[in-house]
Amino acid sequence: MAESTNYIVIKAKEDGVSVIGLTRGTDTRFHHSEKLDKNEMMIAQFTEHTSAIKIRGNATVQTAHGVMETND
Repeated sequence: MAESTNYIVIKAKEDGVSVIGLTRGTDTRFHHSEKLDKNEMMIAQFTEHTSAIKIRGNATVQTAHGVMETND
């Protein structure tokens, strides 16, 4: 599978926002985790290894499909 250009931008609106990458395959597993502090941003990409990204905490998420807020 070729690398995707599906990027997402995550901006933390509070300290301690968790961003967790989940693997592809028959068993979905956590493979990477980051903690963001308030106003920190992360640009993430779906790849042949990353099939999902879980975000826990108060953040703004921008994708090709629009802008979403995790909490208000």
